[in-house]
Amino acid sequence: MTDPRPIAYLTGDYPKVSHTFILREVEAVRAAGVPVITCSIRKPSRAEFKGQEELRARGETFYVKAAATSPVRLMAAHGRAILRSPATWARTLALAIRMRSPGLKSLIWQLFYFLEAGVLADHLRRNRVRHLHNHFGNSSCSVTVLAAELAGIPFSFTEHGPAIFFEVNLWSLPEKIARAAFVVAITHFCRSQLMLFSDPAHWGKITIVHCGVDPTAYRRDPDGTGKRVAFVGRLDPVKGALLLVEAMAIVLKAHPDATLALAGDGPARAGAEARARALGIESAVHFAGFMSQGQVADLLATSDMLALPSFAEGLPVVYMEALASRIPVVASRVAGVQELVEDGVTGYTVPPGDVATLADRMIRLMDDPATARAMGEAGRKAVEDGFDIRAEGARLAEIFTNGGPGGRLRL
Repeated sequence: MTDPRPIAYLTGDYPKVSHTFILREVEAVRAAGVPVITCSIRKPSRAEFKGQEELRARGETFYVKAAATSPVRLMAAHGRAILRSPATWARTLALAIRMRSPGLKSLIWQLFYFLEAGVLADHLRRNRVRHLHNHFGNSSCSVTVLAAELAGIPFSFTEHGPAIFFEVNLWSLPEKIARAAFVVAITHFCRSQLMLFSDPAHWGKITIVHCGVDPTAYRRDPDGTGKRVAFVGRLDPVKGALLLVEAMAIVLKAHPDATLALAGDGPARAGAEARARALGIESAVHFAGFMSQGQVADLLATSDMLALPSFAEGLPVVYMEALASRIPVVASRVAGVQELVEDGVTGYTVPPGDVATLADRMIRLMDDPATARAMGEAGRKAVEDGFDIRAEGARLAEIFTNGGPGGRLRL
């Protein structure tokens, strides 16, 4: 019999425009029969969202920092924790201090995490939550570790990488892996890094569950020029939008009617726009800003390829969205990308930072529409076979139900 008590999801910002995959995962786990309540450290502005799914998720989520800013609520939560078990409260405070990295600033942050954890743990107990799951191993996961300890429940987390693998000690990643009931990696590459930074005794609880999409939500409009390039993601330097603008200037010499649409926003937008103007290609490059899930699906349906020349990645969900839309992907050859984007089969992978090769592969797809269509069809099948959120959500629900992955690791 399925445990009727809910599990809780925690992230730093939920819902978030660039993290729609978490919202989909929550919905898929619920659809598989596991009740879920959602929690977030910060409350995003309502103005950030255009989609009804995100607005609904925002309305039903518990926001830790907003609750913790009430001195009465903060003191009451910690007061109840102390009355319930002074030893547990003191042990959790000691754990928060032990997990700090060197320096006074880190100690102060850990104390903030401890205060937030008390408020979250109080919310979890009042809702009879049996398990706490977190996405990303950084600060929100620090709150997760402490809240689970105070609430007396197990926790787990999903890691994406790659940024945290450069800051292993800052975020006490080995300690978090050791204390977790299980850890989810989104790719084999990510799992290998978690293994690298953990004791071999804990490798058995690191399992792979892909992020995913619902393939039926994506389509391909039949008409097109074969020369419409899409970019979807944060306009952050790590995503390589500036490289794509440089490559587009080369592409336009071979295909003057090619176009590039960039969906997303962020600190790299101004520089990319300025570079497009400097190269004299601004008429072919459109900066569309943030888009809802439905708007992204519409953009991909009317595009002929997705290009995302990132400097570092885990495995972006937009690759799955593009391939589900039956368009090939041109991606940087980093981390776990090649576990979905197979070079010459579902698209092309290029050396990161290599503008010439990036442009060459985009030109190849424009020169050979038949190959581009075949790659798109192969990509659709790859998503249906291994990245369908309904199947991945059901697998995660099974792990939650069983308290861990057991012997069902994907090796």
